[in-house]
Amino acid sequence: MNTPLPFFLVAGVLSFCSGLLSPVFAAPVHLVEQAPTAITNVAPGVILVDFGRVAFGNLRLSPPEHATGNIKVHFGEAIANNRVDRKPPGTVRYAVTDTALTGGKSVAVAPPRDKRNTEGQTSNHPPAVLTPAEWGVVLPFRWVEIEGWPGELRPDHVRRLAAFASTWDDNAASFRCSDEMLNRIWELCRYSIKATTFAGVYVDGDRERIPYEADAYLNQLSHYYTDHDKQMARDTFDWLIKHPTWPSEWSPHMVFMAHADWMHTGDTQWLAARYEALKTKLLLERVGADGLVRSEERHVKRDDIVDWPVGERDGYVFRPVNTVVNAFHLRALTLMAEMAKAVGKDADAADYTARERKTRAVFQEKLFDAARGLYRDGDGTEHTSLHANLFPLAFGLVPEAHRTRVATWLANRGMKCSVYAAQYLLEGLFENGQGAAALGLILAPGDRSWRHMIESGTTITWEAWDMKFKPNQDWNHAWGAAPANLLPRYVLGVQPLAPGWNQALIKPHLGQLSSAAGEVPTPRGPVLVDWKRDQAFTLSLTLPKGMTARVELPVVDGTNKVLVNSQPVAATLANDRWILVKEVSGRLKIEVK
Repeated sequence: MNTPLPFFLVAGVLSFCSGLLSPVFAAPVHLVEQAPTAITNVAPGVILVDFGRVAFGNLRLSPPEHATGNIKVHFGEAIANNRVDRKPPGTVRYAVTDTALTGGKSVAVAPPRDKRNTEGQTSNHPPAVLTPAEWGVVLPFRWVEIEGWPGELRPDHVRRLAAFASTWDDNAASFRCSDEMLNRIWELCRYSIKATTFAGVYVDGDRERIPYEADAYLNQLSHYYTDHDKQMARDTFDWLIKHPTWPSEWSPHMVFMAHADWMHTGDTQWLAARYEALKTKLLLERVGADGLVRSEERHVKRDDIVDWPVGERDGYVFRPVNTVVNAFHLRALTLMAEMAKAVGKDADAADYTARERKTRAVFQEKLFDAARGLYRDGDGTEHTSLHANLFPLAFGLVPEAHRTRVATWLANRGMKCSVYAAQYLLEGLFENGQGAAALGLILAPGDRSWRHMIESGTTITWEAWDMKFKPNQDWNHAWGAAPANLLPRYVLGVQPLAPGWNQALIKPHLGQLSSAAGEVPTPRGPVLVDWKRDQAFTLSLTLPKGMTARVELPVVDGTNKVLVNSQPVAATLANDRWILVKEVSGRLKIEVK
């Protein structure tokens, strides 16, 4: 049973009251009533209630008429020996509270307030995002342990009040393929995006409840591929304009967020209103005469992130000219040039394009090791890390003649980066002929993959691959949900090619899969894909009205022609792809035979 509670729903807008700030968001959130999936007597006078998956919320108890007295309620994200784990690792959540039962009267049960994730602006961080005061305190939990309940606890006696975006549509997106583990990973990541909408903007899990630019961008990408809503990403962007965070590479992520909104919506009016603010996110104040971004001592020691946590940097050697920081700068210039042209700032567009062209040449000259065919970590070091190469590859900076070399090297090195950098690593692999390797990394055995998360029993993605890589990590972090966007973008192969999804790219990556199907939400309507591979390759495609698509199909051994709705069509062969000469629209069946 999942019943929305309309008395908590604020139609149209939702005000978050913090005592310091009262931002108003247009994307409302609400509490949803959820019944338990299991109730078990685990010890004399102790009852364990399981809600099946973690969600942010609290409880409502509806005791029978005879039930009186005090009870103790334990909330937990983790379980140990069939009991709520009272000493979980890191910042995995546990809380306990006492509650009085008064025969037959419904009672709300909420954990104590956590000072850290509800405090205002400090010298160290922006203010936490607060949930509505009328909800009471919410925290992420799956299990509840109740001590002292009089008699039998029936399912109708207990409900979790779980917080989600009230705009969320569980049927907006789907994904399924021939690999059941990959299906489970998709659902884990899809649900992770849903569960972390509880605050109305994208926050970094439950430890701080603060938006961060890199977290927000990854969250935005996955939100677009799992639901219809676009407002939460916009509200998060506006929050971050007012409350930026400190890392060097996080600033260009604001350019990424604005560009993603424009590509998704085609809305230049929203973009134009924020265009001037975006100019401050390019790191131009740190650019030297040659166009490269310079890092002072404080940047080297603290602000230049490369990856997070620190142990995930693959031995990166930090230099005043940092390859990763400059890769972000170059990508931001490219995207700013596109957006400047879209809002009628032609002079700016020309300037950004010229800056990017000049800086890219210097970037290549100073940071690329032609003998090894790889990028160094920075100017003045010979160390070559995964990160110094994955970001240039993902951002299209690697010269075409060297892309295969860089992509192959990255694929062979494996997942020597965090769940954050994995988004970019896998994008680069998919885009450069290593789709099978990308899927292999998602599914890899060991403790550095989403398969590991699934096998560990989590129901929301983690902040890091495992507790040993980040001992204080959250178990409810949306930046760990990259497959929610990667699988529909690359396995189904659906991406926007023009702002507002006027034009789409359909380019499936098969890996070792024999089939995949799903639904991708767009502002124009859903894109439906269903492909199968055996002796031939067959793709059933449905595009919404007003959308055309460029189609690039995999070459299957022994095939030599392409048919659309059983009729031969013109297609050019490029590397391992058949590219249809004419764009398609509507509903059609495409075969490579």
